[in-house]
Amino acid sequence: MSGAAYPKTDFSQEAPPTNVSWREALKFWFWLGCMSFGGPAGQIALMHEELVVRRRWISEKRYLHALNYCMLLPGPEAQQLATYMGWLMHGTRGGIAAGALFVLPSLLLLIALSWAYTAWGQHPWGQALLWGLKPAVTALVLHAAHRLAQRTLKARWLWVLAVFSLLGMLWGLPFALIIAGAAAVGFYMSRQSFVGIQAELEDDSPAPRHTQFSPKRLLRALALGVGLWATGLGLIALVFGSNHTLTVMAGFFTQAALLTFGGAYAVLPFVTQAAVGQYGWLTAAQMMDGLALGETTPGPLIMVVAFVGFLGGHSQALLGHPVLGGIVAACVVTWFTFLPSFVFILAGGPWVESTRRMPSLEGPMQGIMAAVIGVIVYLAGVFARQTWLPGGWHMLPDLGALALTLLATWLLIRQQLSVFKLLGLCTALGLVWQLLV
Repeated sequence: MSGAAYPKTDFSQEAPPTNVSWREALKFWFWLGCMSFGGPAGQIALMHEELVVRRRWISEKRYLHALNYCMLLPGPEAQQLATYMGWLMHGTRGGIAAGALFVLPSLLLLIALSWAYTAWGQHPWGQALLWGLKPAVTALVLHAAHRLAQRTLKARWLWVLAVFSLLGMLWGLPFALIIAGAAAVGFYMSRQSFVGIQAELEDDSPAPRHTQFSPKRLLRALALGVGLWATGLGLIALVFGSNHTLTVMAGFFTQAALLTFGGAYAVLPFVTQAAVGQYGWLTAAQMMDGLALGETTPGPLIMVVAFVGFLGGHSQALLGHPVLGGIVAACVVTWFTFLPSFVFILAGGPWVESTRRMPSLEGPMQGIMAAVIGVIVYLAGVFARQTWLPGGWHMLPDLGALALTLLATWLLIRQQLSVFKLLGLCTALGLVWQLLV
């Protein structure tokens, strides 16, 4: 989730990126994609430990400057940071390899889990596993809101924005309108001197040639990115038609990728609202199950969109076969979700390396992050209702699920239990509950 705490290690000796071999870099990026559990904060910390502290491939200041940029962008900041680091070391091919390998293991694993879910999700033992995971997911969303609020809500106007964002979601206002309004309020407050200007980050180490900014290189990267997007969308529309599910998915998840300020938890209400209510690709309960499965895999949490795509393609038996349709839909959704992130880094990276100040963005970003907190709280409410009242408001609540949610939230916030251990604990308790009940 955006707003992850910056690493605080400080080195007296700063060095430019070293001459890391291409093979060594590929091995590292694949290893990172398989080991990047723990959400954005854990992934960013792991990259810092490996790239800056242990291997010393990247300087401390360059790493932090890149992190600042990635956290201002829509999309998964940890994946964008990996792309940036790969690009910094080996140019365009390095950025593509790092970003793709950061995502690929989780995509393959989530496709396999999605297939297993469609095959055995209704089995009693499968239901027991999911029963234990759902309270953990609700607790993780609450923990995300709590952690972000501690870092973001430093002024009264930010609290007000968070509350109005929550009310806006309850009233059914479009997600994009809430984000745009929060950015406008943040810009106004920054003009009133309520928001501080971001400090300059100096780094005197020399820049590799491919990181030097030029308008020609920027336009070429933008043209290539937009061309890939337009070609992919055009081919899908040409082969299947403009109203086909794959075409609709490609357009919708491109839009979602451009609105994911604040990380996966911020955009999930937007995806849930459309995928469940508008398009009917899956149910709200299945969406929560997908998030539970996504929490157990490495890579960015936004990869849960692959589960959405798989279930949408599977339920409609796209291409004449449920499993084939699910796999193709998951790949299409992943491509259009992550393509903008590659464009942001490969096109904007040289500009970022050439500048050290972005004060005009500070106010709008503070406003957006405050609004994101309200959106995340709304998402927690949606998941809590699915967990505690699976039969609807007219049925008695599931007191076991309620108690497990409270326990999981306490373990996360007060005891700072790791996500991996929490998921294991809740899964075990779900199995025990199945045996007792």
